[in-house]
Amino acid sequence: MSKKYNVFGIGNALVDIVTEVDDQFLKDHNIEKGLMTLVDEEHQIRVSNAINMNNSNKQCGGSAANSIIAVSQFGGSSYYSCKVANDELGDFYKKDLKDNGVDSNLDSEHRESGITGKCLVMTTSDASRTMNTFLGITSNYSRAEIKEDALKDSQYLYIEGYLVTSENGLDAMKYAKKLAEDNGVKTALTFSDPAMVKYFRDQMVPVVGASVDLLFCNEEEAMLYTEKDNILEAREELKKAAKRFVITQGENGAMIFDGDTFVDIEPYNVQAIDTNGAGDLFAGAFLYGMTNGHSYADSGKLASLASSKVVTQFGPRLEWHQAKEISNKLQQV
Repeated sequence: MSKKYNVFGIGNALVDIVTEVDDQFLKDHNIEKGLMTLVDEEHQIRVSNAINMNNSNKQCGGSAANSIIAVSQFGGSSYYSCKVANDELGDFYKKDLKDNGVDSNLDSEHRESGITGKCLVMTTSDASRTMNTFLGITSNYSRAEIKEDALKDSQYLYIEGYLVTSENGLDAMKYAKKLAEDNGVKTALTFSDPAMVKYFRDQMVPVVGASVDLLFCNEEEAMLYTEKDNILEAREELKKAAKRFVITQGENGAMIFDGDTFVDIEPYNVQAIDTNGAGDLFAGAFLYGMTNGHSYADSGKLASLASSKVVTQFGPRLEWHQAKEISNKLQQV
């Protein structure tokens, strides 16, 4: 029996505000480059006020949301479980999800008063992205936001690693994973950020376990999680933690373990200007491929081409016509 959704995602709902800064700006404001850092609203406002926000753009984001939207853009069906407030940014987030063809719990759910989460994404000239995140109401994300019927009617559950930072978020991860396993839904998980593995590894281990069907990570996250100092040892160790996994390698492409063998995915050589969202888009494109009859290799090619395209522009998302062009290009090969 076919499922209604290819992918059901859970994660933080954040309005991304993407802007450009230089290295000196990060130093002046004591911001650690290249990482996602949780901050309070006062800090975020102070940093935002120091930036020329006229050159910024805004869209609904969060790691898993970017991936879920990618599934939809490539022609898949997706659902996003999240939490936003009954405020202007919450209205914006709900509309942006809907405009991108994504069903969500926001369509029918009463939204609480509060402040919708915001992520200030600062890109530098070397294409590095640094994020300062004020979680707002999404810090209260819990199992209450997970719509069981929609999850059961999905091929894959996709879990965002950022949820591990709070007790209620961690509980939601475990709850959703158990619900998926009990109902024949495969589970995919992304580590999201090296900081999540570095500082929350003990919490992440029971969520990952040997029962995760598909794990997404980059080389640094793979080595941090397995506590190995080279990628060849790390990938062997990862076999104990996940049935299948993808390790993205930036300009060197990616390696996929399909449960039996490793598949190397060649990179597409481009001039990167903003790496924000490249991993999210890779995961979304790959999941679309896997849930729509494509092989691991072909799904990897699609994901590699998509992520190489997104790093040549600002923001974590493709335009709809770009996703269509990428799909058409691969079909012609």
